[in-house]
Amino acid sequence: QVQLVESGGGLVQAGGSLRLSCAASGRIGSRNVMGWYRQAPGKQRELVAVITSGGSTNYADSVKGRFTISGDNAKNTVYLQMNSLKPEDTAVYYCNARISIGLSVMDYWAKGTLVTVSS
Repeated sequence: QVQLVESGGGLVQAGGSLRLSCAASGRIGSRNVMGWYRQAPGKQRELVAVITSGGSTNYADSVKGRFTISGDNAKNTVYLQMNSLKPEDTAVYYCNARISIGLSVMDYWAKGTLVTVSS
């Protein structure tokens, strides 16, 4: 089993910054993808950013240039630096880990942390 614990959410004024952290524990292989998703009220969960263990990243168009995802493989931790926050960024942010071990591929989710951006 893999457990994900995230932190860093909170209330911030528009234009401000927050950094989210997600630490993974348990059985984690060397090949994995971790990322951040978010879900606003009344909307489906959407991809924000992902990063592979090799360092490749991908971002949603809405956050490009403002958010940066990074990871520390040694600590099994992924970060999301969020700058120039906008009210539309308000959502519950979920850390995700997709772990591939042998023929098994599993998705794990953190409980979510609320980010609220005031106008």
